[in-house]
Amino acid sequence: MSGPLLTIAREWYKSSDDYSFDPRFHNMSAFAGVPTQRTPALALLKRRGMTRLAEFHEAGVTATTVSRMERAGEIVRLARGLYQLPDAELDTQQSLAEVARLVPKGVICLGSALAFHGLTDQMPSKVWIAIGRKDWRPRFTYPPVRIARFSDELLRRSAEIKKIAGTPVPVFGVAKTVADLFRYRRTVGDALAIEGLRQALRQRKVTPAEIAREAEAAGVWATMEPYIMALTSDA
Repeated sequence: MSGPLLTIAREWYKSSDDYSFDPRFHNMSAFAGVPTQRTPALALLKRRGMTRLAEFHEAGVTATTVSRMERAGEIVRLARGLYQLPDAELDTQQSLAEVARLVPKGVICLGSALAFHGLTDQMPSKVWIAIGRKDWRPRFTYPPVRIARFSDELLRRSAEIKKIAGTPVPVFGVAKTVADLFRYRRTVGDALAIEGLRQALRQRKVTPAEIAREAEAAGVWATMEPYIMALTSDA
């Protein structure tokens, strides 16, 4: 085939290919209602409050989509790899929720837990979080954190799930927090440990018996007993 006939044939195949692959000629009803990555991304944020980049990936949302949504103002980046909706309600304990999302295996502890329970006016400059002795140490710089290493048994003991900024956050209970402060008293200071014990008893957020059980488990009952006896005898 040559000459005009060849030219006509080439044009026919070209137009045929264009028809086959040009989406304007396809029936788009098959794609109607199929959610984009944006839809599950927003649903995930509404459900969890704060979402890590790894969680977006698990939901089938790419880092490119997340980046585009951030540039468009649909989401905000709180820290490296952590995102939230721009209209989410702010919470005075927001940093606790941020750290909890960045350290999924951790539990808010010591001075940060004490402040959360309303037992001190001292707000730690860094968020205290407990992790296992062999757990990976967080490397992010914001929010600033202080790490406490706990045995697996103590890490699982008396952790309570609290809702902060729409996010479930594990926080040690009052009795365990007070016992842990005495266990870490050389780091946090005797004054904070004693204040925590005094306020916990004064506000009746815990009983002496509950503190005693946690103190025994933490191995600090001998240290705490004189303080508990003195504070309860004055009551």
